[in-house]
Order: sequence, then C-alpha cells, then structure tokens
Amino acid sequence: MAAMPLDSPLAPSSDLVLGVDRSFAGRPWRFRVQDERAALALAQATGLDPVTARILIGRGIDLDGVDRFLGPSLRTDMPDPATLADMEAAAARLADAVEAGERIAVFGDYDVDGATSAAILMRYFNAIGRDLRLYVPDRQREGYGPNAPALRQLAAEGINLVVAVDCGTLAFQPFEAAREAGLDVIVSDHHQAEPALPPVRALVNPNRLDDASGLGHLAAVGVTFLLIVALNRQLRLRAFFGDRPVPDLMGLLDLVALGTVADVVPLKGLNRTFVTQGLKVMATRGNVGISALMDVARVDTAPSAYHLGYLLGPRVNAGGRVGQADLGAQLLSTDDPEFAGAVALRLDGLNRERQAIEKEVEAAAIEAVEARLAGSNGVGPLVMAAGEGWHPGVIGIVASRLKERYRRPCFVLSIQPDGRAKGSGRSIVGIDLGAAVAAARASGLVEEGGGHAMAAGITVQAARLDDLERFWAGRMADQVEQALAADGLKIDAAIGLAGLNHDLVSRLGQVAPFGQGNPEPRFVLPEIRIAHAAPMGRGHLRLRLADGGGRNAEAVAFRHGDGAVIEGLSAAASAGTPLHLVGHVRAEVWQGRSRLRLFIEDAAPAVSR
Repeated sequence: MAAMPLDSPLAPSSDLVLGVDRSFAGRPWRFRVQDERAALALAQATGLDPVTARILIGRGIDLDGVDRFLGPSLRTDMPDPATLADMEAAAARLADAVEAGERIAVFGDYDVDGATSAAILMRYFNAIGRDLRLYVPDRQREGYGPNAPALRQLAAEGINLVVAVDCGTLAFQPFEAAREAGLDVIVSDHHQAEPALPPVRALVNPNRLDDASGLGHLAAVGVTFLLIVALNRQLRLRAFFGDRPVPDLMGLLDLVALGTVADVVPLKGLNRTFVTQGLKVMATRGNVGISALMDVARVDTAPSAYHLGYLLGPRVNAGGRVGQADLGAQLLSTDDPEFAGAVALRLDGLNRERQAIEKEVEAAAIEAVEARLAGSNGVGPLVMAAGEGWHPGVIGIVASRLKERYRRPCFVLSIQPDGRAKGSGRSIVGIDLGAAVAAARASGLVEEGGGHAMAAGITVQAARLDDLERFWAGRMADQVEQALAADGLKIDAAIGLAGLNHDLVSRLGQVAPFGQGNPEPRFVLPEIRIAHAAPMGRGHLRLRLADGGGRNAEAVAFRHGDGAVIEGLSAAASAGTPLHLVGHVRAEVWQGRSRLRLFIEDAAPAVSR
C-alpha cells in the first residue's frame, strides 16, 4: 500500500509523532495505535495489509471481531426488538390502535433524527393504509419536545394515541396533561433518562436505567425502526395483512442511515450495520424526498456518510432551525415528486439563510467568550456564551464550532425577553454532557433539559448562568483535565505521496462508513513541500504538493477555527519550507473521472532530524 515501513522513524516508538507537540492548530500529534505488535499480529492472521490492520486495531477491533466489522449484516446484527424495555407493550398498543381504526399522531422533533423517525412511522402507516397525524413543535414558539397545549390540541382533534419520537423521556408535566386529556402516549427516544419516568403507556428508550438491551448507542431513528419491526410482527401474528403484501421494512433503512449519521451517534455495532445497509438503499433513490434532496445538494454519486452528515442533514435541519419545523418530515415521507422537489428547494434556501445567521451568532459568541477570557487566567473546564436574541435555531451549531475552537465542552444560550436562557451544548470525548445536565436539573439550577453524552439542551434562568457555570466547572474540572491530557490529533498511519493511490482508497472503503466512533482514517505525510497554493472560496486553499522524489499530489485545506492552519500553510508556500501534513485521503468523482485528494486537517513545520 506504499505506507511507511513499520520499523521506520515514524513508527510509534515515542509518544509524539515526528516530535510535534504543538501543530499549527495547537495540538500534539499521537498515533492512535501505540502497540505495533497487535496490528502486525492482526495483519498476519487475516491477510489484511498493515495499514488496514492498524486502522482496525485503533478502533478496538480484534481478530474475533474483524469479519463482523468488515461485513456488517442485518442477518447477524439485528436484535430482537423485544430486548428493549417496554417494546412489546408499545407494539401491542400500536397494533390495537391500528386494528381499531383509532386516530394516531406522531409528535416529532425538529432535527434530522426527529424528522427521519417521524417519516419512518408515516411511510409505514401509509403502506398499511392508515393515516398518521404529524405534529412538530415550532422551535421558537414552543421549544423542544412535547408541551401541554399541543397535546391538548391533538386530543381536541380526536387523536387517541400519540407516538413521541426523539423526545419525551423527561416530559413529565406535558404527559400528565396528555393523560388528563384522555391521550395514550408511546415514547420512542434515546436521550438520557432519570430514575423516574413520565406517565405514559410505554417508553422505549435503550438509555432507560432499567433497560438491559445494550443498545444505548442507537439514535431515536434506530429505536423507531425497531418499534416498526415489532409492530409489523404484531400485525402479522394477528393476521392483519391477509392477502395484502407486508410492507418492505428494509426500504426504510435509508431514513435510518440519514438520521443515525446526522445525530452523530457512534457508528458501531447495529448503527454501523444500519448505515452500511441504508446507504445501499439510498443509492437506489427509492425515497422521492431523499432523491430530491440529493439533487439540490448536487450529490450525483453513490452517497456516503459524508454526504449524509454534511450535505443532506443540514438541509433537513434547516426547516426546524430557521423555517417551518415539519418540512423535513414532510419531505422524507412524501411520494409526490413535484411536492418533494418544491420542499427540497425551499430547504436548500433555508439552509443558506441558516448559514448567514450562524456566522453572525458565531462571531458574537466568540467575541463574548474572548471578552471573558481577557479578564481571566485562561480557558476553564468549559466554555459558555450567552446573548440576547441569538437565534435558537443555530446555537447548537455555534456550540459545536466553539467546542472545536476551544477544545472544551461548550454551551451557547439565547437569552429570551422573559429572562430565561435556552441553550445547546456540545461535548468533547470523555465528558458526558447528558449526565451533567441531569445533575444540574437535580440541583435545581436547570429548569428543563436533557440529552446524551455528546449533545444536550437546557432552559435556565439567565440570572443563574454564573451559578450554573460554577456548578459545572466544579463537576467537570478533573474530567476535562484528564480528557485534555489524553488529547491530541490521533493519527492512524504514516504514508508518503506514493501512498496516495486508488488502492489505498479502495482499502479504506472496507472500513467505512466513517463518523462518530469510527473516524475517517487520518494520515501523516512527512516533509512535504507546497509547490503551489491558490485561494479557494472563503478563506480556503487549493494546493499542489511535492516530495523530494518528484512526486506530486493535489490537496485542499478548509479554514476552521481561528484560521491558524491556513495561515501556516500559506506562509510555508511563500517561503518554500517543508511541512509535515496530516489529513484524510478521498477520491472525488468529477465529470465521470475519479481523482485523489488529500484533505489537510493540520500541519507543522518539518524540523530536521
């Protein structure tokens, strides 16, 4: 594969790769796999090339797990849905409602996980000839999750049963109001739970404290798919279908893949299988809404996890962030090409609007953080930024940007006219944000809130923000210190320009799809010169690389954070000085031809050894 020899000076004989303790991005470089013997043993036992073996070892895959990881299959990985607590009760109640012709509503969330979860239910119910009322709360007017007025409205419309997806685990008061209004409720969720559960008919959530399924890594869309599998089984046992065809559940996996990738849950176990199979389904373009979305996003090749996370997901999200909250679910559940095309174009426009708003809020948030840091002793265990009138639809994205910039757990909050602050948080590996929110709720600092390890949302009185920050700083200080001590840009292998070839990309395809829990392989290329650099877009660079042996390669570098990497690359290009580069290798198809590029993530001066 033209990788560096394993006994070369770049092999992980020391903690730092190439001695880089502070790159242009301000990070140390470390090999993901420090023990080379495990990778060599796996390569010898399986016949895999050494680089692929190192990548697998770096993801915790040993000899016993190789075949299952490289060949994910629903036949072997699909669990019995009944292993989840309350699943059988949920499926039975839904089956009763279907047989009795009761009116059913799905109460969704406005992000991609919520939209895909709702769309799965809507498509299934359409396939069995039953209507399903869709309700998605308005982000600004109603906020996140079930609320009493909306549930009372559904009851007034004659709805008998509500299925809440991607929300509801902590909706105690709203579901008490639903019960008083005569509504039955089923919850299909994945957010962190507390010991007490709200008053509902069934609450299916692998992160319930009493759930023993081991499926806590699922997104809500994965839980909802298992709910449909269980319902389908119930209806078959009851001979509901008769001579009619049973719905094709595998055809729904494109929605499961989209929601799973977009919600940034770990792509391991069942999630990996869902996404792998779902991408194959998506490539057939059987879902009219997804097909229309791919067209406006200019996805004209076989979709990958990258397309789902960075091109399709943000457009689905745009409706809930800055537009009409239910547009995503409507698009993903329709079979009308004309309607799908119109909604996809609208979401594309809303996404551009979202990007403009996001830039304004991000600039204001960074200014607020820097102003606070100017009078302090540096960045603490977490970063919090709050401002009046910041658009609630983009604060989660801004929190993610600030997390990358400051490498700390981060909350960004919008202060409302009523004195409450509503915020979204994003975490770093090793810090469970959902648990932190639960602790703040228990202490009375947070009025409402919930989430999972890497993301959470809260509502808090603005006057108590300083108290909340002190509470979390005390709780997180040691954990963040440990996380930062283990921090560093994790590199999978060292290669030269000769190693940037289609054989490498083909072998990497075995390890895909990439995402949370299965990061895209990252390579270090030592002592590379930039033969040519040209600006691209807004602050990005297009580069041509050269090594000492006369080899050349194309590369791009996108501006992130404070732009230090772009500035370092530009200076090295002007001076002609060599650099160590770190990045990802991808094949891009343009006008029917495939070309290789290095996507540069970081760089450091090449110091003579």
